[in-house]
Amino acid sequence: MVHAQFGVTHNWTGARVEVGIIIRNMKKTASRITAPQLWWVITRSHHSLRLLAEQSITNTGMCLTDFAALEALLHKGPLSISEIQDKVQLASGSMTAAIDRLEKRGLVVRSLTSNDRRARIVELTEEGRQVAAAYFDRHARDLEDLMAVLSDREKRQIYGSLKKLGLLAAQKLGGALELVNQRKEAPET
Repeated sequence: MVHAQFGVTHNWTGARVEVGIIIRNMKKTASRITAPQLWWVITRSHHSLRLLAEQSITNTGMCLTDFAALEALLHKGPLSISEIQDKVQLASGSMTAAIDRLEKRGLVVRSLTSNDRRARIVELTEEGRQVAAAYFDRHARDLEDLMAVLSDREKRQIYGSLKKLGLLAAQKLGGALELVNQRKEAPET
């Protein structure tokens, strides 16, 4: 489907492009979208969307790692630092520094667990819960505003397609990682 727009737009690099040229190109490639074309669109879209999401987070006055830790605790409840780290995919040192900053601000507390005296559980304080909820709601509204350009049908379609593609890629990576690990464990001859 081609959406007609009038006037001038900008391409990924910021250069001015006549809309008529874009529509013509969309028509030319609409019959068959190649895997490299799709990869390029996904990559560029992800880059732009990530930058807008990061801007939304930094507009709260918080850095990304602190926000990610607060958001994980808000939605998952008390967690160990390593559990938070796994959820937000950050390095151990970065996560420890984030928890230190949040603790200094009075947004989280660390407590000992009854199972393992070495492990500490991180949980939101009441103030932390209020701040996390307010910041997350603001961020969610920013994302909703951005995604409003898509119909509910388009959102479901993109969600399903990207999830299907991501699961296949993860499965292939898992197989590749297993192969690498098997080679590492194989006796040398």
